[in-house]
Amino acid sequence: MKEDKRNELNLFAAQLRLESILSMASCGSGHVGGVLSAAELVAVLYGDQARYRPAEPDWDGRDRIVLSKGHCGPILYAALALEGFFPKELLSTLNKPGSTLPSHCNMHDTPGIDMSTGSLGQGASLAAGMALGLKMRKNDAYTYLILGDGECDEGQVWEMALFAAQQKLDHLIAFVDLNRQQLDGYTDEILALGDLRRKFEDFGWHAVEVDGHDVSAIHDAIEDAKSRAGVPSMIVLDTVKGKGWSVTEGRTGIHHIPITPEQAAAAKKELGAQISALQAKLQEVC
Repeated sequence: MKEDKRNELNLFAAQLRLESILSMASCGSGHVGGVLSAAELVAVLYGDQARYRPAEPDWDGRDRIVLSKGHCGPILYAALALEGFFPKELLSTLNKPGSTLPSHCNMHDTPGIDMSTGSLGQGASLAAGMALGLKMRKNDAYTYLILGDGECDEGQVWEMALFAAQQKLDHLIAFVDLNRQQLDGYTDEILALGDLRRKFEDFGWHAVEVDGHDVSAIHDAIEDAKSRAGVPSMIVLDTVKGKGWSVTEGRTGIHHIPITPEQAAAAKKELGAQISALQAKLQEVC
C-alpha cells in the first residue's frame, strides 16, 4: 500500500474513533472498548475495500457488511455519516427517543446497515445466508462479517463455520476482533478460545492472523482473501480493546462505560491532536 493511502486510512480510523466517542458521550455511555478496537478494520472497509453508494444504500451491487457484534454500532454509524449516508449531526442522537441510530444495529432504522444484529452469534448465520443468497443469484458482491472474540463462545458461530465451508462461500470474508476481553473479563479466563486462526482453518476456511491496527496488513489480507476460490476466509485481527483513547486503551472493565462531558471534551482534544498530526503527515506526502 502506498504511504499516502496508508496515512489516509489511519486518518479515517482516528476520525471514526473521535466521532464514535462523541456520539456515545451524547447519550452518556457506550460499548467503548469494542467500538475503538475495530476502527482500523472499519476504516479499511469503508475507505478502501467495500463497494457502496451512499445515495443508494439498497443498491443491489453493494458489498454487505454485517457487524455481528451489533452493540458496537457506533463505529459503523460514524463511518456511514462520514461517507454521506446521513448527516453527521445525527450521530448526537444515538440511542435517544425517536433516533434512527439505536445502540444496536437495526437495518430498518439506519441507512447503510445491511442486517440487524446484537443477539451475539446470529449475525454469523445471517451473513452466511446472505453470502449464499448472493451466490445463488450470481451476484458477485462480497459479504463482510465482523465478529467479536467473546462472541465466538457461541455455538452458532461454529455451525456457521461448517456451513460456509461446505457451501464454498468464497465471497464471505469474516473478521474476529481479537481484543481478548469480553463483558465479564478476559476471554481466556471465561472460555478460552485457543488458536482461533487454526480453528477456522480446521473448519475448512482460508485463515490468517494480522495486526488489527495496521491498515496495510488488513488491506493485504482482504486482497489475499479475494484471490481464494472455493473457500470462505477468516482474518483474525490482533487488537487492543479501547485502542486509541488514553481513558480506555490497555485497561480492563471498559466493555461498556459511562462517558462524562468532561471526558468527551478531553477525548476531543486528544483525538483532535492525533487527527491534526495525521492530516499534516498526509499533506507532507502529497
